[in-house]
Amino acid sequence: MDEALLRTLTPTVIGILGRRGADFAAAEDAVQEALVEAVRAWPQDPPRDPKGWLVTVAWRKFLDATRAETSRRHREERVEAEPPPGAGVAVDDTLQLYFLCAHPSLTPASAVALTLRAVGGLTTRQIAQAYLVPETTMAQRISRAKRTVTGVRFTEPGDVGTVVRVLYLIFNEGYSGEVDLAAEAIRLTRQLARKTPHEEVAGLLALMLLHHARRPARIRPDGSLVPLAEQDRSRWDTRLIAEGVDILQAALASDNLGEFQAQAAIAALHADAPSADETDWVQIVEWYDELVRLTDSPVARLNRAVAVGEADGPQAGLAALAELDPALPRYTAVAAYLHERSGDPETAARLYAHAADSASSVAERDHLTRQAARLNTQLRS
Repeated sequence: MDEALLRTLTPTVIGILGRRGADFAAAEDAVQEALVEAVRAWPQDPPRDPKGWLVTVAWRKFLDATRAETSRRHREERVEAEPPPGAGVAVDDTLQLYFLCAHPSLTPASAVALTLRAVGGLTTRQIAQAYLVPETTMAQRISRAKRTVTGVRFTEPGDVGTVVRVLYLIFNEGYSGEVDLAAEAIRLTRQLARKTPHEEVAGLLALMLLHHARRPARIRPDGSLVPLAEQDRSRWDTRLIAEGVDILQAALASDNLGEFQAQAAIAALHADAPSADETDWVQIVEWYDELVRLTDSPVARLNRAVAVGEADGPQAGLAALAELDPALPRYTAVAAYLHERSGDPETAARLYAHAADSASSVAERDHLTRQAARLNTQLRS
């Protein structure tokens, strides 16, 4: 049973049903039912034409549902004659599905869930497991999202920037359960990049590849985090790094800089350094200046403070940090790091412990707690 093939075909089949007259919610429901049938039937009797099989079964599921609802008989009249399975298959609606699933009327959480379901082809159970919520909760979220976009036509223009942000949210969830959301986000972004030459899509794909390349060195066998400076760079995936750099250079050549290209440029400089000590922090600060100019993001300013601390010394980093809101996530952890670099372990230990209390994950909390304990041990010795 080729689950990857089913996931790849899902958006295409939804698009075909949409062009035959089904609205998005009805098309998505019918395709999900067809996927269930495929899982049951294909292992014993694999079809010669998987896409044609899915289109035929999904269309029949849609017709059955339509005929069962008397309030929608006008639609049944429009679609009474079933077209041949191959009709319209050459048209690819996947790009419009991206736009529909990232519709501005949806919350980020709903847009992510709908994208994974309709474009990614994941089941509700898989999405729920990845986000560590009950399946019923995720089913309700997806149903609300589908109701919100029902009636939105596939032909309406979409915002690439919104789609890119949804894919970035998926990537940042990383891995939990049987679905590797980082890998899934890369797959979907590759798919999107093949359909649109937008520089920010390329920038996001480059950023994902460059970050993903460091994944093997990011976690110790005991599950603890390994800071970038301490990672074994021989474990980084050089193939992904080379691909990410090539994609980034092509995007930058268009001279239409966006925030994801700037982030990817920063990641590329880290990937290019043979060791932490040889990192070109001056150039990284310059890219953070570009990123701040593009986004005015407090998170970008916070990361810039770290880079300034590396390029110009910890006191300069603390001065840059002092301009920011202490309520920012990770502000206290950054302050702890810069105070340690400046030779003030007592303040750093206190700040590491305080940062651990507000950490966003168990791994981060444990890392910060260990940093505080390490400095406290040194202070007592």
